[in-house]
Amino acid sequence: MESIRCGNCHRLLARGRFDAIEIKCPRCGTLNHVRAKSPDPERPRASNQKDVHAVSEQ
Repeated sequence: MESIRCGNCHRLLARGRFDAIEIKCPRCGTLNHVRAKSPDPERPRASNQKDVHAVSEQ
């Protein structure tokens, strides 16, 4: 679970899991926009082809 705090006064605004949230701080009135961290990019997969760079014999 992640804690969301105001970017201005650091008051705790929410706890939970989310994709995106927009929340106004009741203490200072700052409008906070928070997005979830993007996942790590996938690693390239191995090729299914055999010897892609090999020269074919004729």
